[in-house]
Amino acid sequence: MDIRTIDHLEFYVEDAEKGAAELCDLFNFAVRGQGGPETGLPGQRSVLLRQNDITVLVTSARGAGHRAAEHVREHGAGVAVVGFAVDDAATAYAEAVGRGAEPVAEPVVYERNGESATFATVRGFGDVAHRFTSRTGSGGSFAPGAIEEITVAGPAPGLLHTIDHLAVCLPAGTLDATVRWYQEVFNFEQTFEERIVVGRQAMKSKVVQSASRGVTFTIIEPDTTRAPGQIDTFIRDNAGAGVQHVAFLTDDIAAGVRDCTERGMRFLSTPAEYYAALPGRLGDVGVPVATLRELKILADRDYGGVMLQIFTESRHERRTLFYELIERHGARSFGSNNIKALYEAVERQQTTEREALT
Repeated sequence: MDIRTIDHLEFYVEDAEKGAAELCDLFNFAVRGQGGPETGLPGQRSVLLRQNDITVLVTSARGAGHRAAEHVREHGAGVAVVGFAVDDAATAYAEAVGRGAEPVAEPVVYERNGESATFATVRGFGDVAHRFTSRTGSGGSFAPGAIEEITVAGPAPGLLHTIDHLAVCLPAGTLDATVRWYQEVFNFEQTFEERIVVGRQAMKSKVVQSASRGVTFTIIEPDTTRAPGQIDTFIRDNAGAGVQHVAFLTDDIAAGVRDCTERGMRFLSTPAEYYAALPGRLGDVGVPVATLRELKILADRDYGGVMLQIFTESRHERRTLFYELIERHGARSFGSNNIKALYEAVERQQTTEREALT
């Protein structure tokens, strides 16, 4: 099957309007449609958000019978569906099921005014599903007839352009089998692996990507030969595997950080010592070190070029899900040299929160 890109993410939340408003307020997403029982989507309320090439559907249950109700009860709000853009959703679904994927929802077609969208869903990692998505017609409607869209010329503007990658946390001992499953079912390729030690804790990570390189998962499990750490905490608080963070690609991370900060987003801090060593470690990265230090932006370099990245504090009620902004200039990896800085920053946030409760 030819999986091109992430077509959309669907978040399951307690209140769709409230969840959508938070993403709009913090990241400048724009509301582009709504759906519910009145549009043929029983038991749910959904709000469609867009920003450039990013599409997010925010859904809440209107009763106990919808999957969103169980998901929020079990895991809290978060990413519940990762939509894959394919040429033919029904064919991709049949192929995936034939290769061992667990069916969630058989193909359904939404159509109106010469446009159609086909959705078909299989289970992914944990309780997160993958929805094959294909469309016909020139309008680009998300789900014609099921989501009533606001007609606006051109893409929804903003500083965030695409979904660069998703970071996925798994229970210990399941990483290798999960990677093999993505290879066998979805034709993904493993493109990177590493073991990262942070203090007394450690984790193992492998990166899988679609053949198009349009879908990237960084998949992580805790290393049980070391002390329990943040991945163990995520698995406990999330009640299993799930999306730890969503990385948004931008072409101006400094402007993105300033904009999100003004909107109320808080980012993880980085000690000044990190920036003192940066010029000697990386050389010129295209942004003054003073700007990186001011905004707490991390920098790294790989065989392809430079990347700049920063991670938000978690606003999740369970402190599980958070976000990343990333700017790439040729770099193709994921900031391995910054993982230690990230996890130390998360430790500081968790310690501060624990102290505030005592």
